Amino acid sequence: MNNNLSNLAKEINVEKIRILGIDPGYAIVGFGILDYDGINFHPVEYGAVTTEAGTIFTERLMAIHEDIEFILDKFRPDCMAVEKLYFTTNQKTAIDVAQARGVTILSAAKRHIPVTEYTPLQVKMSVTGYGKAEKRQMMEMTRSLLGLAHIPKPDDAADALAVAICHGHSVRWR
Repeated sequence: MNNNLSNLAKEINVEKIRILGIDPGYAIVGFGILDYDGINFHPVEYGAVTTEAGTIFTERLMAIHEDIEFILDKFRPDCMAVEKLYFTTNQKTAIDVAQARGVTILSAAKRHIPVTEYTPLQVKMSVTGYGKAEKRQMMEMTRSLLGLAHIPKPDDAADALAVAICHGHSVRWR
């Protein structure tokens, strides 16, 4: 086994880990699934869970829950990495996103999938080496690190992949 693998990889006795990155939201939840062998990232799937504006909020939460449960069951990640919330102005939006984020984390917890949180600064530092990187720089570096021909769409999926990359980098060096 590669000595650079995390304790998680050693504990589950594999030579790679599958990371589910999450960019939380309630209108759009970005997700990105990567396999990581301690050196290289291999994209498995990415996309977004979406809910319609105007839908009763509890129904939006249920839709997020069901879609995340489907993703977890289909791709069976070893761990989940979630971006921490950062809001300075709109508290109503922050509370709603926090509730949607909780539904997502609960789905992982029910399956005993470890969840790690990262600030936007940590994600930017990990992916670009610069904590004040612009969105475009982040998306381009994510594309490059994953060997993709195009920047992942929607932006929320690219953000989720960046969170997964951040987790891989931090796990590798623990």
